[in-house]
Amino acid sequence: MTTTLTVGLVQQPAWPDKARSFAESEAGIRAAAKQGAELVLLQELHATHYFCQYEDPSLFDLAEPLDGPTGQRLAQLAQELEIVLVGSIFERRAAGLYHNTAVVYDRDKGRVGHYRKMHIPDDPGFYEKFYFTPGDVDDSRQEGFTPIDTTVGKLGVLVCWDQWYPEAARLMALSGAELLLYPTAIGWDPRDDDAEKQRQKDAWTLIQRAHGVANGLPVLAANRVGFEADLSGLGDGVQFWGGSFICGPQGELLAHAGEETEQLVVTLDMERCENTRRIWPYLRDRRIDAYGDLTRRYRD
Repeated sequence: MTTTLTVGLVQQPAWPDKARSFAESEAGIRAAAKQGAELVLLQELHATHYFCQYEDPSLFDLAEPLDGPTGQRLAQLAQELEIVLVGSIFERRAAGLYHNTAVVYDRDKGRVGHYRKMHIPDDPGFYEKFYFTPGDVDDSRQEGFTPIDTTVGKLGVLVCWDQWYPEAARLMALSGAELLLYPTAIGWDPRDDDAEKQRQKDAWTLIQRAHGVANGLPVLAANRVGFEADLSGLGDGVQFWGGSFICGPQGELLAHAGEETEQLVVTLDMERCENTRRIWPYLRDRRIDAYGDLTRRYRD
């Protein structure tokens, strides 16, 4: 990895119309690249509305193979703009087998890797277990919490609900990730009061910044914005809060978006990761002999 790296992310609304949603993504990608971004991160499921608010088998028609139309267009943009581009698709792996998948395209190399979301939520308005199978754990290190090697460095790509789990970030760091990236779709229940909304948003930002601190790595988190109705009419919809950010290896906020369409672009000093780990050597002082119970569900 170079001493400095200019990174960008795209925060956008999305709609059921894939063409409209992807046009918004493309505009953001081009804007970030124009500002010098060598690496651009898109939000979770940027090419569609957040359809997981309700369960409807017909929505599996939105899914695509890894190198389907969305993937092909992302590859074209990465090549044209000479960037590394991290996108997100609703992946159809096989009949009846679907994933929430981040895909990584590297300039003229095409798709160099993918990551299938490992932690799948199932909550009111976020019925993801109906649609998504968790990613595999593969002893060959081609799946699971494995960084994706690119021309700008090793990317620890995780997806949304994964961002709450310190184990996921740590395993990426232990596998050599040089940045942590979190494409996200998270928002408020409109019935929550302002105090509860603020607590949730603050917790979301804090936990991811903490992963940066605990692992001595920069973090990029890209969230969507705008109100998306529950098209089934059964729920109240979700107000996606935006708040995308980029932070450094000590959790310091380098750029922080509001609640509107926005691109963030920051030049990172990657040498700071090495220097931070020298003064805060968490990996050195881990008591790996004492952590066996972490693989248990609960210590009764």
